Amino acid sequence: MEHEYVKKTRRWLHQHPELSMQEFETTAFIKRELDALGIPYDTPLATGVVAYLEGTAERAIAFRADIDALPIHEENEVDYRSEVDNIMHACGHDGHTTMLLAFAGRVKKLYDAGQLASTIYFIFQPSEETEAGANQLLKAYTFRKKPSYIFGLHMMPDNAEGEILSKPGPITASATEYRFFIKGLSAHVANKEQGHSAGEALSFVLTQVAQIQQFHLPGLRHNIVHIGQFHAGEAINTVPSNGYLEGTIRTYHADDLAVVKEQMMKIAEACTTLTGAQVEVKFSDGYPSTYNHEEAYAFMKSASEDTSLQFIEKDEPYLFGEDFAFYGDVAPTAFAFLGCRNVDKHFVTGLHTPTLNFDEQVLLGGIDLFSAILTRFEAVQ
Repeated sequence: MEHEYVKKTRRWLHQHPELSMQEFETTAFIKRELDALGIPYDTPLATGVVAYLEGTAERAIAFRADIDALPIHEENEVDYRSEVDNIMHACGHDGHTTMLLAFAGRVKKLYDAGQLASTIYFIFQPSEETEAGANQLLKAYTFRKKPSYIFGLHMMPDNAEGEILSKPGPITASATEYRFFIKGLSAHVANKEQGHSAGEALSFVLTQVAQIQQFHLPGLRHNIVHIGQFHAGEAINTVPSNGYLEGTIRTYHADDLAVVKEQMMKIAEACTTLTGAQVEVKFSDGYPSTYNHEEAYAFMKSASEDTSLQFIEKDEPYLFGEDFAFYGDVAPTAFAFLGCRNVDKHFVTGLHTPTLNFDEQVLLGGIDLFSAILTRFEAVQ
């Protein structure tokens, strides 16, 4: 029966994806499921839910799922494909939400039987993909009892079903966006020396940004300074008066991020001096590196022994960002990835692709891991 619930729930969510901070229908669905289970909840933001079951002891533990989708048009030919054009659960958040709802159902049975001592939080968080929904939620919400640990899981189509992957320390990179705004001076091509070319300025910025990794960051550390898109100019026969460049920075160390930002500000200043164009660089509030606390990680890894999952300890962290990082400011955290690759069923494409898909059976392993963590936590006196 649980497998049928998981299958039905995940497929409904997959058919009804919503973008970050627009997850109103998804939130309403989660509330209906929690109401049916008799689990109380809070709504600290317009979307998202924090459900809870209060135990008799002073200790507490929390589990988190993200609920938003991506602006990607689904290409899977399945009867549960997205019903919304250009929006899709292409990062597995439909699976994350399903696991947490099913786990909440298991925990409610323990609660009703008087077998729950700890307070359990089920965090259905909006806007992981943009706007740091975790940070927004934590600023708006106060836990009744501070959690001893907070745990999270993420689908991983690069690894086989039945595998769970994690590592102590950094598990994902920080993610910071940068944007260069270039304002030149237009002139007719016949009098090009009278202008200040945004094209010249853009060329300088492109070259110098590409050199940051080579010359200013430690060679033994993993960093990415990525140029995503750029453009300049207005017409074929005029000096370009406007230019733009944007990209993302991925690091594991705060001091490396500081170096990148400092170099970019120097590049903007030097470019203004050399070309006469006005160049400004701006940074978005990024996601810090997700860090697995040693104690929380050991607890999760030990609990995995009580499941059928194969635990794989990674040598290196992932270079994508994840706003689960913000929960580390509240309590020791541990984050892991649940393998969902199945070559026979052609579930082989990666995260953020229009053909991501997986067998709902794999979600039961994630629910089992949450249950094993809770069982061990309850056994701690």
